[in-house]
Amino acid sequence: MTYEFLQEYWWLLISVLGAILVFLLFVQGGQSMIPQMKAEQREEMVYTIAHRWELTFTVLVTFGGAFFASFPLFYSTSFGGAYWLWMLILFGFVVQAVSYKYRLAEGNVLGRKTYDIFLFLNGILAPVLLGGAVSTFFFGSDFTVEKTNLMDGTAPVISQWGSLHGLEALADWRVVAFGVMVLFLTRVLANLWFINQIDDEETIKWNKKQLLINAPIFVVLFLVVVAVLLFADGYETTGLHEFQVVPNKFFHNLFGSFVTLAFFLLGTVLVLLGIIFTLVSDTPYGGKLKNFRCGIWSAGLGTVVVVLSLFWIAGYFNTPYYPSYADVASSLTIYNSSSSEFTLKTMSIVSLAIPFVAAYIAWVWYKLTKK
Repeated sequence: MTYEFLQEYWWLLISVLGAILVFLLFVQGGQSMIPQMKAEQREEMVYTIAHRWELTFTVLVTFGGAFFASFPLFYSTSFGGAYWLWMLILFGFVVQAVSYKYRLAEGNVLGRKTYDIFLFLNGILAPVLLGGAVSTFFFGSDFTVEKTNLMDGTAPVISQWGSLHGLEALADWRVVAFGVMVLFLTRVLANLWFINQIDDEETIKWNKKQLLINAPIFVVLFLVVVAVLLFADGYETTGLHEFQVVPNKFFHNLFGSFVTLAFFLLGTVLVLLGIIFTLVSDTPYGGKLKNFRCGIWSAGLGTVVVVLSLFWIAGYFNTPYYPSYADVASSLTIYNSSSSEFTLKTMSIVSLAIPFVAAYIAWVWYKLTKK
C-alpha cells in the first residue's frame, strides 16, 4: 500500500462516516417537529427516536476521532480555530442527552415542556450548523495555517482565524442554504421514519401531511444548493501547497467521474422514490404500493449514497477539501494534512474491524426496533 493510497482510503472512510451521520440526523429532524406534534401522539413519536440519539452522537464522535487520527492538520485547524461553531454543535448534543434523560424523570423541576424546547432547539441547530460546517468543504473558511507558530512558546497556535472563530461562515448565504437544506432533509427522513415505525392511522396521516410540506421545500433547496455548488469556482492542486482557481470545479469533478456521478444520481433517485411512493401509497394511483411504509429505507440509503458522492468531489480529483479564502496556500488537501504513512498503515489494519462494528450496530438497531 502506497502512502497516496492510504490517504485516499482514509478519506473514503471519513466519507462513509459523514454519510451515515447525515442519515442519522433524522433524530434531530423529528425533534424539530415537536411543537407541531399533537399532544396525544407526541410521546409515541418521541419514543421512537429517543433510543437512537446515542447512535447519532456516537457516529459524530467517531467522525471527529477518525478525522483527528487520519488528517490531524484539519482537526487542529478547524476544531482548534472555528471553535465557536463546533462548541455550539457539541453543546446542542449535550443538551439533547440531558433532555432525554430527565424530560420524563420523577422530580423533574424544569418540566417536560422545558426539555421539549431544548430538544426542539437541538433539532433545528444541529442540522443547520453541521450542514453549514460540511458546506465549508466547498465554499471555504477564513483561516491561515502557520506551522512555524508551533515553535512559538507564547502562542503555539497552528491556525489563525477571524474574530468570530467559525461563525463568520454563517454570513455566507450559501452556507446557510446548505444547512437549511440539511434541516429539511432530516425532517423528511423523520416523517418517513415515523410512518414506518408507528402503526397508528392518525399518526401516519399527520406525518404524510408534514411530508407534503417538508419534501417540496427540501427538493427546492437541494436543487438551489446543487446548482450553486456545480457552478461555483473551486481550487485545484498544482503542488503540495499550491493551487489555482478553476471555474465550475465541482461540476468537472462530478461529471468527470462515472462512479461519482452514478452514486449522486442513484442516491437522488432513491430519496425521491422513498418520498413519492410514501405519498401515493394511499391514493387511487397507489396500485401495488397501497400501505407502503418503507420509504425511510429507500430515502435513507439514497441520503448515504448522495453524501458519499459529495465528499468525493470535495476531497478527490486534486481538490482541497478545506479551502481557505483568506490564504489560498493554507488550503488543506488529503495529501498535505494527513498523518504519517506509518500511522495511516497501522490504523488501516485496525479498520478491518469496521465490518464487525457495523454488524453490531445493525444488531442493536434491530433490537431497538423490536421494542
